[in-house]
Amino acid sequence: MNSVVQFYRDPQLGAVEPREFRVFNERSIERIPALASLPEAMRFEMQVVASVLPFRVNDYVIDELIDWSRVPDDPIFQLTFPQRDMLAPEAFERMAVLHRQGAGRAEIQALARALREELNPHPAGQMELNRPSEEAGEVINGLQHKYRETVLFFPGQGQTCHSYCTFCFRWAQFVGDKELRIASTDAALLHDYLRGHPEISDLLMTGGDPMVMKTKHLKAYLEALLEPELAHIQTVRIGTKALTFWPYRFVTDSDADELLRLLERLVEAGKHVALMAHYNHPNELRTPIAHEAIRRVRDTGAEIRSQGPLLRHINDDAEAWAELWREQVRLGIIPYYMFVERDTGARRYFEVPLARAWEIYREAMKQVSGLGRTARGPSMSAEPGKVEIQGVAEVQGEKVFVLRFIQARNPDWVQRPFFARYDDQATWIDQLKPALGEDRFFFEDELMAMKAESAH
Repeated sequence: MNSVVQFYRDPQLGAVEPREFRVFNERSIERIPALASLPEAMRFEMQVVASVLPFRVNDYVIDELIDWSRVPDDPIFQLTFPQRDMLAPEAFERMAVLHRQGAGRAEIQALARALREELNPHPAGQMELNRPSEEAGEVINGLQHKYRETVLFFPGQGQTCHSYCTFCFRWAQFVGDKELRIASTDAALLHDYLRGHPEISDLLMTGGDPMVMKTKHLKAYLEALLEPELAHIQTVRIGTKALTFWPYRFVTDSDADELLRLLERLVEAGKHVALMAHYNHPNELRTPIAHEAIRRVRDTGAEIRSQGPLLRHINDDAEAWAELWREQVRLGIIPYYMFVERDTGARRYFEVPLARAWEIYREAMKQVSGLGRTARGPSMSAEPGKVEIQGVAEVQGEKVFVLRFIQARNPDWVQRPFFARYDDQATWIDQLKPALGEDRFFFEDELMAMKAESAH
């Protein structure tokens, strides 16, 4: 394998000048020059929503990814800038009143905390069921162990992003409420847990975005995986949106080469290294710097797998997904998941009925080659596991959704087909009812027992 220092530039790209990372948040949103041309009422609405849901965007997204002639309909604008209907009308108006009255920051933050509690900040049992406990019974914060083979770790230095997605299901990590945050800076805690659980084969570094960290911090968590006693950790996954929101992280940032060397060392040691890249629209793949970042990562031997949710206002059409998957295959990225928007945060703005989600997925699949059909979905990352909508069928004269677990809390549930009554308005599994005369889904009793045991 070539050394990282030998593939520093793509000749067709030319010299790449390092770019200063400049970010805007809720307090500085009015200083974004591009917003000056928007109506005052729209800017006020953004400020109101940004008081409740996290907002952060950088110059690269503003200058290179958003087509300002298409605002507010531009998909990347919708992906990164708050919109009025992301809050329920009553919640929006309560916060808007404080802004109109010129209320102080403490009063605004107090109301924001109350409104966030209504937005299901940690769905699918993340706090109650996913966090393991020590022998003494104390919860280990910063770790989640939902599936037998895979552990998620939330490094404290990586609990932010280069820009925030408006749909983000981990929005509670970014709003400053310590009781809502999952994070740890204790690398020894991670390594000890992995040593004590030889059944774990996959480590997923997640956030936030671990790629906002300096490489020296990432090394502190990952270099120990090269030790013999952690040989059972075969796969290192890093969840990131940096390839979209800040591709300079892999090209010209001061420690970009050091980062790529770290990935290369893990690969050379026999680890499968995968960047779990979040992509939502083909426009995110159109800049030369994005192509260069992808090329450099792949040259380390690491793979890039793509995942993202189906979102109203952004990508709720089959052509956008087909184009996204075709371009990813062309660039060497492996399409991995189409998710259903989770039942948290601004879901009311983005959610798509499950029946429509399946139609979009199927129509997109029909337009791509076999290499693009590796994307599974539509998949709900729900409390019992990852539930895939396989299709709509008629069974014993009843119209049903055909479902299966791709991953589950109990591995025995995986790949077992089950049926729900067809409902063209349902947007999440908790709105579905068992079909064919059943009064509950096959996994529900065991899931209830798991929850009771966890509560005890």
